[in-house]
Parts: sequence; C-alpha cells; structure tokens
Amino acid sequence: MSVITEISASATQTAPQPSRFLARQPILDVHRKIVGYELLFRSGWENCFRGDVHNATEIMLDNYLLMGIETLAHNELAFINCTREALLGRQMTLLPPASTVLEVLETVEPDEEVIEACRNYVRQGYRLALDDFVPRPEMQPLINLADFIKVDFLLSDAAKRRQIHRMVRGSRAQLLAEKVENESEFNIAIAEGYELFQGYFFCRPTIMAHHEIPPNRLHYLRLLTELSRTPANLRKVARIVESETSLCYRLLRLTNSAMMGLRTAVTSVPRALTVVGEDRFRTLVSVAAATALGGDQPPALISMALERARFCELLAPRITESMSEQYMIGLLSLVDAILQMPMEEILKSLPLRETAKAALMGEETPAALPLRLVKSFENGDWGPALAAAESHGIEEKTLAGIYIEAIKWAAEAIAST
Repeated sequence: MSVITEISASATQTAPQPSRFLARQPILDVHRKIVGYELLFRSGWENCFRGDVHNATEIMLDNYLLMGIETLAHNELAFINCTREALLGRQMTLLPPASTVLEVLETVEPDEEVIEACRNYVRQGYRLALDDFVPRPEMQPLINLADFIKVDFLLSDAAKRRQIHRMVRGSRAQLLAEKVENESEFNIAIAEGYELFQGYFFCRPTIMAHHEIPPNRLHYLRLLTELSRTPANLRKVARIVESETSLCYRLLRLTNSAMMGLRTAVTSVPRALTVVGEDRFRTLVSVAAATALGGDQPPALISMALERARFCELLAPRITESMSEQYMIGLLSLVDAILQMPMEEILKSLPLRETAKAALMGEETPAALPLRLVKSFENGDWGPALAAAESHGIEEKTLAGIYIEAIKWAAEAIAST
C-alpha cells in the first residue's frame, strides 16, 4: 500500500473527521513584501491535536492536502510546523518541496535520527527552519542544514540575539525575527541584520498625527460606507463613482468585458451599476479601495482586510447582524493602519451607525463579535473564539469553514480585479 493510500485510509477510517482550524501568519522581507506564510492547523479549540501522535500527524497532513497548501500560502513559501514524529515519518514528502519549509519545533531534540531525517529532506529539495531558536552547541548540525533561523523577539534580549548571531555566522541560514509587534522592533531587527520578519507590526499604525484624509481616499471611504447600507442608495453611489476617475474606469471596463457578454457598450455609471449588480460591484470597490488606500502598505495588509470583510459577512446571518454592515466593519478594521491615522479621527468622516463605530473602536458589542472572532483566528488564539461561539450556538467546524472560505475568497477577489 502506498504512503498516500495509508494516510488516506487511516485518516478516514481510524480517526474522526477533524474540524479544519487554520491560523495563517505572513512572513515579510525588509521591503515588507510577502515571501511566505506560517500555516498552523489545529483539530479543535484546545489548540492541540486530539488523539495519539501518529494520528495527529496524519490529520495534519490530511488538512494540508485537503485545502491545498499553494492556495493557502498564495503560491509563496509555506512554513509547516513539524514534530519529531512528523520529521521521522515519510508522510511529509507528500508536500511539494519547492514551496514547503519544514519548521523544526523548539521541542525537537537534535539527536542522530532527527539530523539524518533533516539531511534527507534537504536532499529532496525541502527547506528547513529552526523555530524559536535557542543557542545550544548540539544545535550546530541543524544550523548547518537550515535555511531559516527563527528568533522570538518577545523572549530574547539583545545579548541573547548576539549569541545567536555568533552561532549561525558562516551558515547559509537567513535570520527571521518572530513576534515583531511594532515599528520600533522592526527597525531594531533590521539593524541587527535580520532579513525576514513575522508579526503584526505591519497592521498597526505608527503615525498617529492629526491630518486630513486626502480627497481621493475620502471618496473611497464614503463609497464603502454607502455600500454598507441595505439596500444601497445607487444614486449616491453613482455620484461618488463618477467623482473618482480610476474607479469609474474599472467599473466600465468590467461592465464591457467579455465576462458580462453584453451586445452593446455601456457608457454610463448608473447603467453599469445595474448590469454588474450590487454584490459584484461591492467586491470591485473593496479591492480597488483597499489598494488605493493602501499606497505603500504591504499586500498582506490588503489581503487581511478583505479576509476580515468576508469572514464578518458570512458570519453575520448566524448572529442576526447585517451582512453588508459586517462586511464593511471587517474591511475598515485595518483602515487606521492603512492610512496611518487614528481610527477615531477616520470615523469622524464616515456616516456609519454608532454600533459599527463602536465595533471598529474595539468595544465588545454584539456587532463586534465577528471581528473579534476573525482576529482570534489570525492569532491562532482559539480560546476567546470558543467562548464567544458557544454563547451563540455556533459550531467549531462552522467558524473554521468560514475562515478558510474567507481566505480563498480574498485571493480570488484580488486576482480577478
């Protein structure tokens, strides 16, 4: 029986079908360009695999194969956590070598079996990363094989990091700073020679100055606000679109594309809105607005805003909230980081309902629940999600499925506009 058959049979016959939990964290270079994602799967709320280790490894692989590792990592590198059992088994070779980085967890002792297994993976074209690296002499053989050394900035001081640098000097490994949470830490990491970065520093505003929103960006924000109403006032929407040249061009181009299959050209914005339809137009505006507002911000920030929007929208009916308003709450939840302005100042310019504004300001209201849940998924922090979901009668697999659907939808939306 082949390895694939063994895994498929075991995962479907001896192990219960798990919920598909995913936390996904981008990895960026010094220019804040995405080079990969760390993908963390869990089979349940307790943030660990159920059952014995053998079944846990098979379930993990089943998750990756089922969802498509390339799709979830946007065709960039996928960093996959590996236990000792996962490294020593043959199953990891089911993952594509060109895009897979096997991340050796800090709990894995570098004995001869582990070192030999890692050598074999490198021979097959896989890359290795050493997670939460702690400098110990016995780690040297793995350093010599590794492509990435991950250093936790929350748990290491400058002296500890200098010790790590001395130990990895001369190897081919790139230094990756983990848990970089703000601009200051990002700059320190660059100064210390780190080439890659992981953390949420890129989605937090650093310039909290009081200045006006540029007029063209204000058009997009006001348009998003109008689209959060049900039904949308298409007359107001048309006026805003007509005042923004780039958006008007995109709308007419989409309307007259082969996809729409029209026999006669559409030349007016009101007619284009009718032809395209509110849902498709909202997607078009979302991507265009996020891109236009984002400027030099990393693509990960734009993608995350769209993922949040879709997650909040899909969850809305289950908690009796407005789908269109929840979509906008998710989309606007990162606008302070995108514009580098305080959220409070931005909201003064937007005619949103007070409940929506409260959600965006971080208050724990019913309307804020979807946003809180999606943030829990982004951080791999299932505890708050469990409590909130249970209180609303929402099943684990439902939330997990919505989050994965949101990731895929955002990727498709960006690619299609």
